[in-house]
Amino acid sequence: MSREKETVYLIDGSSYIHRAYHAIRNLSNSSGFPTNAVLGFTKMILKLISDRKPEYFAVVFDSKGPTFRHGIYQDYKANRPPMPPDMAAQIPFIKAIVENLNIKSLEKEGYEADDIIGTLARIGEKNGFSVVMVTGDKDFRQLVSPDISMWDTMKDIVTDYAKLKDEYGFEPVRFIDVMGLSGDSVDNIPGVPGVGEKTAVALVSEFGSFEDVFDNLHRIKKEKLKENLNQFREQASLSRKLVTIDQHVPLDEDIEDLKIGKPNGEELARIFREMEFRGLWEQFASRQENSYDYRLCLSRDDLLSLASLIRRKGIVSVDTETTSEDPLRAELVGISFSLEEGKAWYLPFGHLYLGAPPQLSLEDTMD
Repeated sequence: MSREKETVYLIDGSSYIHRAYHAIRNLSNSSGFPTNAVLGFTKMILKLISDRKPEYFAVVFDSKGPTFRHGIYQDYKANRPPMPPDMAAQIPFIKAIVENLNIKSLEKEGYEADDIIGTLARIGEKNGFSVVMVTGDKDFRQLVSPDISMWDTMKDIVTDYAKLKDEYGFEPVRFIDVMGLSGDSVDNIPGVPGVGEKTAVALVSEFGSFEDVFDNLHRIKKEKLKENLNQFREQASLSRKLVTIDQHVPLDEDIEDLKIGKPNGEELARIFREMEFRGLWEQFASRQENSYDYRLCLSRDDLLSLASLIRRKGIVSVDTETTSEDPLRAELVGISFSLEEGKAWYLPFGHLYLGAPPQLSLEDTMD
């Protein structure tokens, strides 16, 4: 009896960031720093880990700057607006969270996340793994095979080889031909004017391939369609090159490098505290092996107990949490107290984010 194949999960990190950003709006910490994309992204990653318990796992990001496709077609993605500043500001925190979850993250100058995922999917399949590409991007349909599938976690839809074959009747790799004909308005890929995906699918289904469509123009009955295909053949060929995912990106990593490790709970707890994600902060602070004891001080009894401990100890380290680094503009939102290494209390009284716990008022705490 053959053993069940191990599974590699490849996350389209750039897509996850955009989806998280738009799914949660108007969320920030008490200092005004936006946190919506960080929270949404983290929740999605942790849910996947909890549900699937992956052993091999990578998050792949787009790199900054032009890719090889811009060298082929200068106007590639020219109609895309720049990333919103409040989204861009959150990306370093997202990457820090991935790093401290001990998940492999990859990006490579000159290539898109799609190309890195395509390359790792090919390598994984070649080495006997099942590969799950975690994305909602239809461009990835071209990579689907008996051992490579797509999973849109936002809609919980799995697209595998059998599903695509049954729905369209041709091999998934033929979606390169479909997109070459139809183009992609999101990425400013022209295709053939007047040819959408439905028409492109019908053409590929009838004639078999991109080349066969153009070799059989005389058999196409719709005159305008025939005329456009004939006139824009070179443009369609260019579009086909642009939509083709490169499966041979030069990478230093192989599948064994994608094994997920043990999270750095201390650093994650620090990040989640800064972001003011109370639940995540407590979750990772409580995981520490070194018996760290981090507590919230949320009631008058808690505060009186803490004051008593400080008096008995005779020494305390204090740190303030404020809305600004400028002392003339800063407002106090909380105070941290530590009496010994690995043991601390946080007294919040000015956190106003969604889901913030009931807190003592500043007036109640100052005496």
